[in-house]
Amino acid sequence: MNLSRRHLLGMGAGIGAAALGLSACGNDDDNAGAGSNTGGKEYTGPKVSLNLWNGFTGGDGDIFKKLVDQFNTEHANIAITVATYRWEDYYAKLPGAVSSGNGPDIAVMHMDQLATFAARKVIAPVDDVAKALELTEADFAPTVWKGGLYQDKRYGIPLDMHPVGFYYNKALLQQAGLDPNKPPTNRSELEQALSALKGKGIQGFWMSPFQFTGGMTGYSLVYQFGGSLYNDDATRATFNSPEAVEAVSWCAKLVADGHSPANVGQDADYLALKSNKNAFNVNGIWQVNDLKKSPEIQWGVAQMPQLGSKKSVWANSHNFTIVQQPRGADGNKVDGAKVFINWLSQHSLDWAAGGQVPARKQVLEDPKFKDLTEVNTLAAELPDAAFPPAAPGIGDVTNLFYTAFNEAVLGKKPVKQALDEGAAKADKLLEDNRKKYGT
Repeated sequence: MNLSRRHLLGMGAGIGAAALGLSACGNDDDNAGAGSNTGGKEYTGPKVSLNLWNGFTGGDGDIFKKLVDQFNTEHANIAITVATYRWEDYYAKLPGAVSSGNGPDIAVMHMDQLATFAARKVIAPVDDVAKALELTEADFAPTVWKGGLYQDKRYGIPLDMHPVGFYYNKALLQQAGLDPNKPPTNRSELEQALSALKGKGIQGFWMSPFQFTGGMTGYSLVYQFGGSLYNDDATRATFNSPEAVEAVSWCAKLVADGHSPANVGQDADYLALKSNKNAFNVNGIWQVNDLKKSPEIQWGVAQMPQLGSKKSVWANSHNFTIVQQPRGADGNKVDGAKVFINWLSQHSLDWAAGGQVPARKQVLEDPKFKDLTEVNTLAAELPDAAFPPAAPGIGDVTNLFYTAFNEAVLGKKPVKQALDEGAAKADKLLEDNRKKYGT
């Protein structure tokens, strides 16, 4: 996938709350997701046309459209029309489109946006979909399944999980006298490798000050070091805890110790990996397919090294949602939507080829998935995913962590000061969100 992928994942953060600063978009019927047919296992009603919105503008978009075409071919009485927008435009556009009656029937949404759009009644509960399809937590990784809940109701049926992974340049490791097939797995091994690389004049771990992907590295390490970004009920930011300060300090120290240039530009860390200047890069699973397009690069990808007391990684997840309709739900359309959601979920092995970890366990256990070597490697991180809490507007709050991380890595402020000031702003925004969303 191209580098603009950073705009396609998590760009709801910082957009969702702003876009939703308006009256509730849908009706007040909590049963807006209820249909009148067979609950998603099959659809035998009159032909329905459904609009589906998504933000898959990269290579995954081609795969997604092919799957939709296949579904349409197999279902003569359901016609899915796909509309694709950049994620940042998508989340801004959706509320107004729904309130005016011009929204989609089905919407793909990141996990960290579900609570925001549920609170504004843009999307409908889908508990009945899960029940009719006999889907339970046992069918998914617990973290992914629970991420679709808001106020004890289900708003998302998970399709995938996309974590960060640990990419490494084999040529540079070999140049430093290291085993190119054994990337570091813990803090000691990583720091020893960085010393060996530095001895050969190689800056081995370029630390980006931006969310994509230095901030995601810092996010992962906060949890690895025993901290978290928020307290249990997401009423207070905790990303200035001693554990968080230690995690971000480790990232900032890469610059101070000469393992990273100062002021690394957006995507420069990844480009340096590809051009044999940077040995290690924490980046998203979506870069697997991009690297495969460059056979001249000697690279590998592994699970994120465990630098702290436990394993943890930044991750997000795409979920299917059913959109509220201001003039009430059409039962036949809702039933058709359920059939599509179930069908695509069952075909998520094909979706995995786009660089995503399937959410359903039966697909993860499919021998054909094992053949997707790199994606399968990062699938092992699924139990360690550190998803943000299901709180409306949480994306905007998490952005304040990324801003503080940026200030710390660029040396604009001491690490603790940057995180203290960011957490104070986050606490204020969390309070404002509780008032805004009535939670």
